[in-house]
Amino acid sequence: MKDVNIISLGCSKNLVDTELLLKQLEKAGYKASLSEEGKEAEIVVINTCGFIGDAKEESIHTILEQIERKKAGKLRKVLVMGCLSQRYKADLEAEIPEVDAYFGKFDWKGILEYLGKQYDDSVRNQRVLTTPSHYAYLKIAEGCNRTCSYCAIPLMTGKYKSREMDEILEECRLLVRSGVKEILVMAQDLTYYGTDLYGKNRLAELIDRIADIEGLKWIKLHYAYPAGFPLELLAVMRERKNVCKYLDIALQHCSDSMLEKMRRGINKEQTIRLIRKIRQEVPGIFLRTTLMTGHPGEREEDFRELCEFVREMKFERLGVFPYSHEEDTYCDRHYLDDIP
Repeated sequence: MKDVNIISLGCSKNLVDTELLLKQLEKAGYKASLSEEGKEAEIVVINTCGFIGDAKEESIHTILEQIERKKAGKLRKVLVMGCLSQRYKADLEAEIPEVDAYFGKFDWKGILEYLGKQYDDSVRNQRVLTTPSHYAYLKIAEGCNRTCSYCAIPLMTGKYKSREMDEILEECRLLVRSGVKEILVMAQDLTYYGTDLYGKNRLAELIDRIADIEGLKWIKLHYAYPAGFPLELLAVMRERKNVCKYLDIALQHCSDSMLEKMRRGINKEQTIRLIRKIRQEVPGIFLRTTLMTGHPGEREEDFRELCEFVREMKFERLGVFPYSHEEDTYCDRHYLDDIP
């Protein structure tokens, strides 16, 4: 039995992809495991992240580290998959030819075929969980239909693609039967769920049906988008006891000028009204958001306005990130990086 280690970089959505591949490798007869170091394995698969500059650097550094280990005779093959490989495959093949093979973000079949094995469709939604046994991530969609000025994610993941509701519910039941007590529901944009597949937003219905699953103690929602937020979700969050009063909603900015430049599809007044509505409808809710500074065109008054907005809104948790220039985005085509 050959050993395969997967080094999973980036976000929790990437980790779910890694867990799906682990199951396929296990089914194919490999001894497969998650590893940060890639130690003591014949084959190392690196699931890369290509979201922002720092993530790209980490991915490249990890690839080069594993190539050195291969040269030292500590492993036989280095395979690369994920977002960075999806977006820059030709460049990577030219710059780092020592990698044995590059694959796209969702090319599990290609990896199995490269290893002389067949993809097993009977376990396509099954995973080898790498999280602590009491919780698991649940990805309800791939891709993103938003057109934010700074974001390259749609270039790597494609258009939004909701999973069938029944398929999601069956995966939830399998997870609960395996001992999972907490489900972290996620997508790049939770709040678009169902629109592409059913012609209308069905996130509230999905969460309500997940909450019906016996034995599931906690449901937590990650990565909501403010524009087009489905207000009917709030009643589900308020009334269902196992839906946590927690919401991760990325606002990015509050200045009307910046929201327009960022192409967020919402203005400051609408944002404030939404946050107040959420707090009113779900008393005691715990709100987390992320904000961006340094986007092209941001002025000192925009930044001061953002600081005042944070003081006024009193988020329970806050992440703040500097703008990262990404090729082929709207920013790349239309703006100069004019913020020092």
